Amino acid sequence: MVAIEPMEARPSLSTQLRQGDVLASACPSRGVLRHITGQWAVLILIVLQDGTLRFSELRRRIDGVSERMLAQTLKHLEQDGIITRTVHAVVPPHVEYALTPLGQEAAAHVGRLADWVEVNLPQLGTAPAN
Repeated sequence: MVAIEPMEARPSLSTQLRQGDVLASACPSRGVLRHITGQWAVLILIVLQDGTLRFSELRRRIDGVSERMLAQTLKHLEQDGIITRTVHAVVPPHVEYALTPLGQEAAAHVGRLADWVEVNLPQLGTAPAN
């Protein structure tokens, strides 16, 4: 026998659509979540909390990131509305990256997660960083 929830206990369809369902394979939030929580994205968000930076400054601040991975991650974050990319018409081209208001909020969240990892690192094991 299948138990049926009373209508009052279930969220409305409009509420479900607004919230999404990250556990469903077709949920569009998965792509954004993947972009924001990637290794390089987390570090980019943390660094950009300090303010607007050029590509080369980001690369210097984030040890170990390749030019290709940095460019790809920045592109995804820009497409998701997390960062802005400003091109200044000078020679050589001058491109700056900054957090949007959504990006500032995301950076605060991933920053807290990174802080938690740092504080609890001794208890989390000794897996080598990649």
